[in-house]
Amino acid sequence: MFVNPMQAEIEKALQAGKLTPHVATTLEKLPAGTYCLHKSWGFGRIAEINFLLNQAIIDFQTKKGHAMQLEYAAESLTPLADDHILVRKVTDSAAIKAQAKEDPVGLVRFILESFDGRATQDQIAQALSGEIFNENEFKHWWDSTKKLLKKDGLIAFPTKKTEAIVLREKPISHTDELLAAFNAARQTKAQIAALDQILKCTDEFKEGNELAAVVATVEDAAQKTRRLNTAQALELILDRDELCHITGIPHGEGSISLGEVLLEEERRLHEIFCDIPAAKQRRILAAFPAAFGEDNWVEKLLTLMSKSNIRVVTESARLLLDHNKKEELHHELDRWLGDHTISAEVLTWLCKERGGVFASMVDARVLSAILSALERDQFNDVKRGGKLHDLMLEDRELIPDLLAGSTPETVRDTIRKVMLSGVFEELNKRSILGRIVRIYPSMESMLTGDNPAEKQEALIVSWESLEKRKNELDELINKKIPENIKEISVARSYGDLRENFEFKAAKEMQRVLSRRRAEMERDLSIARGTDFATPDTNVVSIGTTVTIKEVADGRIDVYSIMGAWDSDPKSGIISYKAAISQALLGHKVGEKLEVPTEHGDRTAEIVKIEPARKA
Repeated sequence: MFVNPMQAEIEKALQAGKLTPHVATTLEKLPAGTYCLHKSWGFGRIAEINFLLNQAIIDFQTKKGHAMQLEYAAESLTPLADDHILVRKVTDSAAIKAQAKEDPVGLVRFILESFDGRATQDQIAQALSGEIFNENEFKHWWDSTKKLLKKDGLIAFPTKKTEAIVLREKPISHTDELLAAFNAARQTKAQIAALDQILKCTDEFKEGNELAAVVATVEDAAQKTRRLNTAQALELILDRDELCHITGIPHGEGSISLGEVLLEEERRLHEIFCDIPAAKQRRILAAFPAAFGEDNWVEKLLTLMSKSNIRVVTESARLLLDHNKKEELHHELDRWLGDHTISAEVLTWLCKERGGVFASMVDARVLSAILSALERDQFNDVKRGGKLHDLMLEDRELIPDLLAGSTPETVRDTIRKVMLSGVFEELNKRSILGRIVRIYPSMESMLTGDNPAEKQEALIVSWESLEKRKNELDELINKKIPENIKEISVARSYGDLRENFEFKAAKEMQRVLSRRRAEMERDLSIARGTDFATPDTNVVSIGTTVTIKEVADGRIDVYSIMGAWDSDPKSGIISYKAAISQALLGHKVGEKLEVPTEHGDRTAEIVKIEPARKA
């Protein structure tokens, strides 16, 4: 009678008490040559069972000749049948490759059967990796196979990618599965997800009445949800409209439209859009012209844009440009920049699109607005400016682009603002300043304080304007700032600071007043008063009146160039800091030069230079 040598060894060890009955029974299934699976080491093959040393030697794919004690091997190794996918992949890879090409659905069924009827996508990928597919090949194969699997009644896909794909006992059609998931949904979110899946497969439905019932259910759900969760109601209406458009199913009597909801919730739209998935925002925004009418939709969209996140800003801008509303958008952007109300999100979009149609707007003024917006959001405890903050630090070309062509005074002013700003950590602030200095090396002295000329640079002003500025500072310190402090205290007493408009407005005013005080104190510290009594009239200088004639049309203009704070354009008085003054200073009678005007640079000749007349 033949006796299996391994069984004999197991009997000896069992009788000697070296193995428990459970371990002995398990070891019988793990003779040398058996393929197995370990939860940590993965797939392998038993090379040897050594009872003398009480160990099993396993050749894992990642580690050959790995030794385990027999008891541990019995507990941790799962023997695999010869027809398991992992075994077949090694022993008959050519057949598996052929089946993957000729019968992909059958191969997936086979894999699921190997894993007791359920396996995740990652397990399926691992089962076919190496001998059958590399990573890119599997992805391509799986994308095409998945479409076939969804039509196969025996395969059930989970709602989440990480969950298991299941092999059913009985086939169910894909359309029945989709309808069952929709009808089983108890929460609106789940209902929308199921509806989105139906929309992807409308061509599979043969009976129109099946989807007509879905349309009726969606309309009812939208009516019930519009007050409780307007964002979800808009999603339902959007999906319903798409389903009706694709299938030709008519809307139900009295059904609600996107336009109606947008009109009803006009004041809350910026809050509602935050809860709408990005993929659907653009399609809902497209309903603005119909909802608000040709005369009003642009204004409504711009209002939404000014309060919304970066995705809504981007889609709103795209919609406006698609409808040839570039001029309206340009005008509003210019207004927001001018009155310092532009949001961090709009600035983020503008900077990212700076090479596009609004490239001419992206200059030092935008950089100043960025600093203001970040400070405003910081004071108001708003987290929205994070993307703009990160963009400033991560986009190495942004600052060079914003400062391109700027005057030295503009660059100096920018450096001062960055140095005074509290929105950046010290290392990040130095990084930003370093980028500016790399473009304008002459400004390094502002950081090091080594240039006496920079330290001694003075503002030349008239005695009258100097006295006026001192009085303004006095009023600011002794009246406006104390009044603002009282306003903050009163507004704080109203409660919840997150919804307290008065508190936010008072804090914003505090920021404005503090900055104004810092600027005035800085300017007064370097101001030098004069009466412009004896100006040098050999050349255009401060305190002179200059007459120029435009070469093209002979137009005569007269300018009195006075102090930094003296400006009365109607009377022809301009500051020596003005662009036209900077162009004229130092030039003589008879010289021709380019001077900036409201119509662009013009060639003009200096006709006369004389002392400025006192008012």
